[in-house]
Amino acid sequence: MTTGCSIVTVERQPTAVVKAKVPFAEIPQAQRSARAKIETGLPSLDTGALGRTVTRWLPPSGGALDMEMGTIVTRRIEARGEIVPSELPAGRAAHYVMVGPFDGMGAAWQTLFEWCQAEKLKPAGINWEVYGPTAADPAKQETYLYALLD
Repeated sequence: MTTGCSIVTVERQPTAVVKAKVPFAEIPQAQRSARAKIETGLPSLDTGALGRTVTRWLPPSGGALDMEMGTIVTRRIEARGEIVPSELPAGRAAHYVMVGPFDGMGAAWQTLFEWCQAEKLKPAGINWEVYGPTAADPAKQETYLYALLD
């Protein structure tokens, strides 16, 4: 299940992430591995309050995505090991809310990008997902998709 696409204005948000170039078939494992590293490492960093978990990614190249998997934080962190500072960008973004299990993510992104094309909007190549609270029923899981616009 999905809701409609829209244009939103987003503010810059600092993140603490693990970066990786991930082949499509390895995305679920890379996500689990990065989340474990973040969960273990964040308590030792001066992050301030923690926000939702996120994944930022660039358009695919060579069958893989350049990904930043982590969490929104209150303030910029100092790098420690594989956990590095980054940010979600500010600006106008195409936005789409996917409701349902994560295996629907590919179709949800396709819907968002097709909507951008139909509306003659040009994505800037910086995309991210913000994950809602974990739902007991995967069919009710909310994921917020964003594609920064030129």
